[in-house]
Amino acid sequence: MDKIRQFFKRDRFAKHNDITLLEISPGYAKAELIISDKHLNGVDITHGGAIFTLADLAFAVASNSHGTVAVGVSATISYLKATSKGTLTAEAKEVALNPKLATYQVEVRDAGKDLVAIFQGTVYRKKQALAL
Repeated sequence: MDKIRQFFKRDRFAKHNDITLLEISPGYAKAELIISDKHLNGVDITHGGAIFTLADLAFAVASNSHGTVAVGVSATISYLKATSKGTLTAEAKEVALNPKLATYQVEVRDAGKDLVAIFQGTVYRKKQALAL
């Protein structure tokens, strides 16, 4: 999993948004975002795009954790609770895996473990190995 972690250090958008990868195992990933002023929207709550980006990174890492290139083909998110400070954690778990498609569910929670968003995504699994 160290090679997968190194590979995702190249994710410039996650880095730009201050997202930290916490855990990786086959079909699983956990990432964190410490909310700062730049993550807030015009009504001073965490921007939906920031939450989506956090969930999407966890989804990407979990789906690529098998060492095969996996690219998103669909994703949906439901926002359940507004936040404006603190830490958000996204935990991605593999729901289904086959040679061509895989589906993941990601839960985004605040520091109090309250559910902030639910994300579901499906990837297309290419035949090529990740360039580790």
